[in-house]
Amino acid sequence: MADSPIEREQSPPADTPLLVSSQPPLDQLRRSNGGGGGESVDANDDDLDRTMQRLETFLTFLGFNQSSALSFVLSWMAFFAIGVALPVTVLELSHCRGCEKYQYKNFELDIVVSQACLAGVSLICVSHNLRKHGMRKFLFVDQLSGRMGRLKDRYIKQITASVRLLAVWSFPCFALKAAREIIRILYVTHDSWWLSVAILLSLILSWTYLSTIFLAASAMFHLVCNLQVIHFEDYAKLLEGESDISLFIYEHIRLRHYLSKISHRFRIFLLLQFLVVTASQFITLFQTTVYSGRITYINGGDFAVSSVVQVVGIILCLHAATKISHRAQAIASVASRWHAVMSCTSSDSSTPMRASPSGGSLDFTNQLNALPIPIDYSESDLESLDYVRMPTNNNPHFASYMSSYHKRQAFVMYLQTNPGGITIFGWTVDRHLINTIFFIELSLVTFVLGKTVVFGVE
Repeated sequence: MADSPIEREQSPPADTPLLVSSQPPLDQLRRSNGGGGGESVDANDDDLDRTMQRLETFLTFLGFNQSSALSFVLSWMAFFAIGVALPVTVLELSHCRGCEKYQYKNFELDIVVSQACLAGVSLICVSHNLRKHGMRKFLFVDQLSGRMGRLKDRYIKQITASVRLLAVWSFPCFALKAAREIIRILYVTHDSWWLSVAILLSLILSWTYLSTIFLAASAMFHLVCNLQVIHFEDYAKLLEGESDISLFIYEHIRLRHYLSKISHRFRIFLLLQFLVVTASQFITLFQTTVYSGRITYINGGDFAVSSVVQVVGIILCLHAATKISHRAQAIASVASRWHAVMSCTSSDSSTPMRASPSGGSLDFTNQLNALPIPIDYSESDLESLDYVRMPTNNNPHFASYMSSYHKRQAFVMYLQTNPGGITIFGWTVDRHLINTIFFIELSLVTFVLGKTVVFGVE
């Protein structure tokens, strides 16, 4: 029995084209748009390799590269030393004037726990995938081995844009955290100024380390999804011209298989991220509403800064997941439009049919009139159509036209029933899931406010 396209994809050789078929690959359909020579392809390969190397170095610096036992031990030792032991030790052992007045220590311990949980989940999930698949397979860059170099420039731009996006969101959060710690040191002084500066630098270092790990994991998921968006946009452009339908079906099966892999690799990360952020926000709201004292920027500022980081990470993940899900679902709409245009302007038949004044085909109408089939026009249109049988036409051009039409129709129906997208244990991450998450969060907020504010007043 012949292997299915998905089975053939699991272990392709390095020089295997994107589609294993007797038909020409999809790249040959786009050569007219300019494919570039061998020198440009080699240059793109070198640029892509350098970009991937810089990204891998950055992830190694954060501790995501745990390919060996030594790197695994060093990564987790740095995590527990900088992310957990350092802030807890500073908060527990530091004595200051005004600590009891502001009571910021208990608040900050809860924030350290939530930040460490998020960073730990991110480090475990991303490092596991990198160790198992490697950087190139993790980003599905190896799938370009059978393609031309036309997509590699877009790959480089997308990787650079994702790193720039991480920096754009990280620096404002770092500035907020630094401003908050400086203001706190001015109001909550210690025995000596150098001790205050040491505590300031220690807390900023620990918070920046944990937040960068969390945001970097979210940015990696954002990058993986946006690289697949490139393929779906290129796939939609292929429908501008008519070609073998089987090629389009095989390509779509392969793209959906990639989305299934991405969903499988990140579903635990997304689920735990949602749970930890929800629990953290739940505890934050509960503590701030139960606290009878005055909430100021000195004792409650970290709640705001940490909430900004958590919301940014959630937005990066949800934006990337919904974007690729909607692009995958929009393929059916593009194919339907392409099918309608090709059906109306098809040149498969060498002899065009004569049009009737009512807009129908005279040849087809005459054949219907010649059929000895009784039609009751007193019935409704839908009921009368049940009595009409499709005439048998021996015209080879008409048969070719109908064959092409039915292939396109089957292709459109396949896309409509197989939309694809990023899923979390069967739930597609799209607008409907985001609305569900919003109402769940709103219910938790009203529940906490009802338990603290309303009952507290009474």
